[in-house]
Amino acid sequence: MQFRRETETAVRPGRRRDPAVDEAVKSAVLALLTERGWDGVSMDGVAARAGVGKASIYRRWSSRVQMVAEAVTELNRGELTPPDTGSLREDLLVLFRSMVTALQGPLGTASRALIGVLPHEPDLAVAFREGALGVWAEAFAAVFAAAAARGDLDRETLGTVAGEAGPAVLMQRWLITGQPLDDALAVDVVDHVVLPLLTRR
Repeated sequence: MQFRRETETAVRPGRRRDPAVDEAVKSAVLALLTERGWDGVSMDGVAARAGVGKASIYRRWSSRVQMVAEAVTELNRGELTPPDTGSLREDLLVLFRSMVTALQGPLGTASRALIGVLPHEPDLAVAFREGALGVWAEAFAAVFAAAAARGDLDRETLGTVAGEAGPAVLMQRWLITGQPLDDALAVDVVDHVVLPLLTRR
């Protein structure tokens, strides 16, 4: 797959990455996506915005897709607090509240700029699904698996579309309807959509 070849790490063996540079690049990618969209993001432009040398950019990432995908993935990871409360409902509330916060903030604006171009940028689409979306999918999967291990869920419900219903409500409001996206919605989705679908006998 082309994306796999392009996204192999470009860091030279034995050379440690400077976390300050990584943070500056993530901030620059977020700002440029928000202000200019996908077409306004380039490796040279990010280097200038981040105040780092172009060599530092090219040592880390071999393509714009790799740079943006990694930055957005790590930004999503920073918005997510992995829950382990011992309660399925409380874990889900943590996840949905984190998702609401992420979608309403700068990261949500930047992600919206990417979503519109995914059908035309297949490498970016793969990176976005496996990276940014994968962060959230893994968190939900871990919560469901833990609940099944405790006996709070039937294992047969794992992997069904029931688990996708809640995030779909948030995404529809965020992308299409413009209805409120807030804490009250997070609670409603957990109590009236996700839990009834997953725990029905």
